[in-house]
Amino acid sequence: MAVVSAGTLMCERPLYERRPPSQDCDSLRRVFSSIDENSCPTIYNFHMHTTHSDGQLSPDRLVEQALEIGLSGFAITDHHSVSGSRAAQQYLQDWSSAPENLDKKTPHLWFGTEITSQLLDIEVHILGYAFDPEHPAIASYLQGTSPKGDRAQAHRVVTAIQKSGGIAVLAHPVRYRKPYEQLIPAAVMIGIDGVETFYAYGNPKPWKASVEETQKVGELSDHYKLLNTCGTDTHGKSLLQRV
Repeated sequence: MAVVSAGTLMCERPLYERRPPSQDCDSLRRVFSSIDENSCPTIYNFHMHTTHSDGQLSPDRLVEQALEIGLSGFAITDHHSVSGSRAAQQYLQDWSSAPENLDKKTPHLWFGTEITSQLLDIEVHILGYAFDPEHPAIASYLQGTSPKGDRAQAHRVVTAIQKSGGIAVLAHPVRYRKPYEQLIPAAVMIGIDGVETFYAYGNPKPWKASVEETQKVGELSDHYKLLNTCGTDTHGKSLLQRV
């Protein structure tokens, strides 16, 4: 059976709809298509947490760090929530409209979240990006708690993200209780768009995507024509580290 990944398709939305920058799925797909080992953590960062879930950075401080680092784009992926993303979005809008910042580069902030899911009978995490948080397909997953029962099945989570106009990505595929060689093909079968190819397993200092794991995951990503993402999975007080 031939499998065509959703990563090769356009974002789902009505043809007439103009989407705000935080939901600009097409621009994000173009970025994901260009991600490499040098993209994170100083150009892009697509996996980070705030005090609105299990992180130690407030949304304001997170944005301040993103500006200090000079990120071109990022997404906050609080668990089952976008409240931190909304707070960061407001802070970034206020900052960019201040007279002293009008000529400064403003990084692109996309909506993001991380949803606990079940795939091949184990817990995995699905990252969602650039979705419409008000869409009924995704709204029930953004209430601050892990989904239960059938709603936690990865195929339902992926479908919810995509129906709300977003991109679905399998987070850190080498961290689970089953091998990535099984999980990535299973995720492809349910329509996953991408994988978090560039990830620093073992939390090295300074942050650096793990060479061996990146190569192996990247080979499968290439085989299935998936999008690639990167991120520090920040839970601590620096966007340049996981903790």
